[in-house]
Amino acid sequence: MAQHNELGTKGEKLAVTFLKKKEYQILETNYRHLKNEVDIIAQFQNQLIAIEVKTRSTRDFGDPQEFVKPSQIKSIIAATNAYVEQKDIELEVRFDVIAIINTNGLLEIEHIEEAFLAI
Repeated sequence: MAQHNELGTKGEKLAVTFLKKKEYQILETNYRHLKNEVDIIAQFQNQLIAIEVKTRSTRDFGDPQEFVKPSQIKSIIAATNAYVEQKDIELEVRFDVIAIINTNGLLEIEHIEEAFLAI
């Protein structure tokens, strides 16, 4: 596996651990529908949360959350909509980003709630 893929996989595992500590219930990881994917689908209180995880080893090119592009947002929204329909869920949906910077083994995790809206 390429080094950047390993970093991304590690970041997603760290995000799950982070969310569990915050008492989020993890429903799915790497949920796919057609060509669309959501890294983590969780429930917290009365909300369904679709979470995109962005992990970087440096801030040299910007913060991780800056790399969530409009096409990726559309993909996340489409996959989340499919999940809601498939599971017949009647909860408010929120879209978050978890940004992780791994600099020389020191991890910084930032949870950005309502990072974007479904349009």
